[in-house]
Amino acid sequence: MCIDLTAAMFHDEDAAREWLEASRWPDGPSCPHCGSLGVARMGGTKHRAGLFHCPDCRGQFTVLTGSVMERSHIPLPKWVLAIRLMTASKKGVSAHQLHRTLHLTYKTAWFMCHRIREAMRSVNPSPLGGEGKVIEADEAYHGKAETPIASPRRGNRPYLKRDISKQKRPVFALVERGGEARAVHMPVVTGKNVRDVLVRNASRKSRLHTDESALYPRVGAEFATHETVHHAIGDYAHDDVTTNSVEGFFGIFKRGMTGVYQHCGEQHFQRYLDEFTFRYNNRSKLGVEDTERAVIAAKGMDGKRLTYRRTYAA
Repeated sequence: MCIDLTAAMFHDEDAAREWLEASRWPDGPSCPHCGSLGVARMGGTKHRAGLFHCPDCRGQFTVLTGSVMERSHIPLPKWVLAIRLMTASKKGVSAHQLHRTLHLTYKTAWFMCHRIREAMRSVNPSPLGGEGKVIEADEAYHGKAETPIASPRRGNRPYLKRDISKQKRPVFALVERGGEARAVHMPVVTGKNVRDVLVRNASRKSRLHTDESALYPRVGAEFATHETVHHAIGDYAHDDVTTNSVEGFFGIFKRGMTGVYQHCGEQHFQRYLDEFTFRYNNRSKLGVEDTERAVIAAKGMDGKRLTYRRTYAA
């Protein structure tokens, strides 16, 4: 990670605002209230900097309006630097690190991180794979589970064999080989849950590669082919059949969660998965470098809103 900390957008309010406007509105400003493109910037000394007027709905707005930054009192250069740091760091940046670097309170830095993660969340992503492409699927477990898992067979009482203090949080992930990933935290991994995520996020014209788990044979029959490796007997790859890509994704995620974040409440676990998935889907190998990745995250703030109370209770 190499960031030029002398750049004007990290120190000057007007330069930071200009960068945010160019990132959020690459084709020119539009009204977040009605979508009109015929807006005008309000000049003069009587109006606050960066204020626009929409003649169609007669509304006023700034680059913060209608985004996760709305109603924020944090200086814009600190927002821009936080976005750059979180998008450029392969394994993330903790709220404590931002609290010390940006000279903010920990509570403010924590909320800022969650709002940037919300911007990283992909909305209506296109399906992975396609004819001739390979989708790798696998499940992993990380962090202590905090929510008892209800069993439908026991009248929604907790599973008898699930001692909550000894259980970890399940994560199910798909990776298109050489492409993007999708990762979902689910309360319990079942064949039904796995199928639901697979068919909603991957083209069934793809080749499906998994391990020998009993979760996959039934849904695998719906794909073009279903090929497996058998980890229990030391079979990790044969021909081009492997799950190394999805396991590599899990490796980055676990190292970041253990080494950088250290602790994450289960109610926020999916947000962290979205953060790591965003950086994986916009990595250098796919032609996206640090500067462009930050622009994509800033653009992703558009149309999203997050309050502190809703973040904490999510």
